[in-house]
Amino acid sequence: MSQASVLWVDDEIEILEAHRRFLEMKGYTVKTFTNGYDAVDHLAHVHVDIVLLDESMPGMSGLETISRIKQVHPHLPIVLITKNETESLMEEAIGSQIADYLIKPVNPNQVLLSLKKILDNKRLVAEHTASSYQRQFRTMLDAVNNNTGHQQWVHLYQKLIYWELEMEKSESPAWAEVHRSQVREANADFFKFVSRHYAAWVSNADLDPPLLSPMLFRNKVLPHVKKDGPVVWVVVDNLRLDQWKAIEPMLNVFYRIKEEECFFSILPTATQYCRNAIFYGGMPLEIEQDFPAYWQRDDDEEGKNMHEAFLFNEQLKRLNREDIDVDYKKISSYTEAVKMADHALNLLDHDLSILVYNFVDMMSHARTEMDLLRELASDESAYRSLTRSWFMHSPLFQALKKIAERSCTVILCTDHGSTLVKNPIRVTADKQTTNNLRYKNGRDLAYDHREVLVYKEPHRVGLPRQSVSASFIFAGQQDYFCYPHHFNQYASRYKNSFQHGGLSMEEMIVPVVRMTSKAAEN
Repeated sequence: MSQASVLWVDDEIEILEAHRRFLEMKGYTVKTFTNGYDAVDHLAHVHVDIVLLDESMPGMSGLETISRIKQVHPHLPIVLITKNETESLMEEAIGSQIADYLIKPVNPNQVLLSLKKILDNKRLVAEHTASSYQRQFRTMLDAVNNNTGHQQWVHLYQKLIYWELEMEKSESPAWAEVHRSQVREANADFFKFVSRHYAAWVSNADLDPPLLSPMLFRNKVLPHVKKDGPVVWVVVDNLRLDQWKAIEPMLNVFYRIKEEECFFSILPTATQYCRNAIFYGGMPLEIEQDFPAYWQRDDDEEGKNMHEAFLFNEQLKRLNREDIDVDYKKISSYTEAVKMADHALNLLDHDLSILVYNFVDMMSHARTEMDLLRELASDESAYRSLTRSWFMHSPLFQALKKIAERSCTVILCTDHGSTLVKNPIRVTADKQTTNNLRYKNGRDLAYDHREVLVYKEPHRVGLPRQSVSASFIFAGQQDYFCYPHHFNQYASRYKNSFQHGGLSMEEMIVPVVRMTSKAAEN
C-alpha cells in the first residue's frame, strides 16, 4: 500500500499525539492543525487523502470547516470526530456528506479501522475476493467437469455470475482473467451437455427435463393469476442473467423478490422461436403445424413476432383458462414506452397484463452497427453498466415504480440471452439460408462438424424445416458464422459483438423473477 496522507484537525491535538504516532507506525503520514482556518489554507496548496476533523472547535466549527473544504474538494473524504451524540448533529453531518462519524473518546484502532475502511476498501475487497475465489475455484472446476444435470448447470452459472460481479467490484484483473477462462471452459462443457440431452428434453423422453420456454407461462405465471391480485407479466427481450442482477437493486427498493429462478431458452435462442414458444406454450414446429399462416420462415422479410397475442389466447383455450381478463402490449419505440408509463396504473385493471419490452434487443442489435455503442459496451461489464443506465432512466422503470404503489405481483422474464462472440468460423450455404450469426437454417450447409451442433432432422427437436433438405446448425461458446465470401470483412465487423441464436449459458440459462409490491405489506 502506498503511503496515505492524513490531515488531523483538533483544538486539543496535543492530547492525540499518541494516536498520531500510532498511525505513522502503520504507514500513514499525519499533518496536524488546531483550527479549521489553518486546515482550509493548507488544503489550498497541499493534497491529502483524508481529513480527520473535530466537530467542536473555537472560531470555525467542524461543520463550517466541512462546508469550506467541500466547496473546493467535494470528493475529499472527511471523518467527523465529536463528543456530541445528538441525533440532529449526526443528521447534519451526514447531510454534509462525511465519510464516517466517530464519538470521542476514540482509541487508535478505531481511527485506524475508519481509515482502512475508507482508503483501503478496494484493495482489501480485491484481496479477499481473490482469496475466496481461489478457495472455490477447484470446487467449481470439478463441478464443470463432472457429469452434472441441468439444475447443477443453473447453480454453476449463478455462481459464475456471482463471482463475475464480485470481481468487477474488487477490480482484480488477474483473477478476473482466471474467471473468464473458467467461463469459457464451462461453456465448452455446457455445449457438450446440451448437445447430448436437448433432443430428449424437447421430446419429453428425459425423466427430469429443465423448464423450457413453452412451459414458462403454465409453470411460472398462471399459478398466480386470479390468486395474488393483478399480475403484470413483463417480458424484456434479450435480458441476460447478469443484466438482471445489474438492475435488481433498483427494483429491490419497491418490490419484495419472492422467487428468482432460471429457465432454459429453446434453440435457436432467437426471438422468433423463443418468444412465440413462450406465448403459444408449444414448440415452433407445433405453431407451424397448427397455424401455418402465422409462422414465418427465417428468410421471410415479414415480421416474425406479429401474432403473439393470438398465440397466447390459443394457449389459454388449451388450458381452459379463457376466464382470465388479459391485456397485451408490445413496446418497440420510446414514444410507445412513454405512453405506457404515463398510464401505467391501467396495467392493474386486468387479471393479467402482458408487457413485451423490446429495448434491450434493440440496444443489443444497435451495438453491432453503431461505433458509439460498440465502444460503450465493449465487454460484459460495460454491457451490464449500459443496461443499468438504460433501465434507470427508462419508462419501464418509471412504470414499475408507479404500479408498486398498489398491491400487485410482477413477473419479469426474458425470452433468451446473448453472448459476446470472438471466434469466426467458416460456413457455406445456399442463398435461402438464414443470416443469423449464431445459427444457420438452410440447405447444403458445409461446416466443420467439430465446431457446431447439427440437427439434420429439425422436427426431432421441435423445429420447422425450411425446405425438404434443410437442417439447423448452432454455434457454441464464443463462435460466430461467417461465409467465405468477404470472410475477413465480416469477421472483423462482428467480432466482440453480442449475438444470440446459439448455444451458451448466457443465451440459454435466463431469469424469471416474481416480485410483489412492498405497498401490499402495509
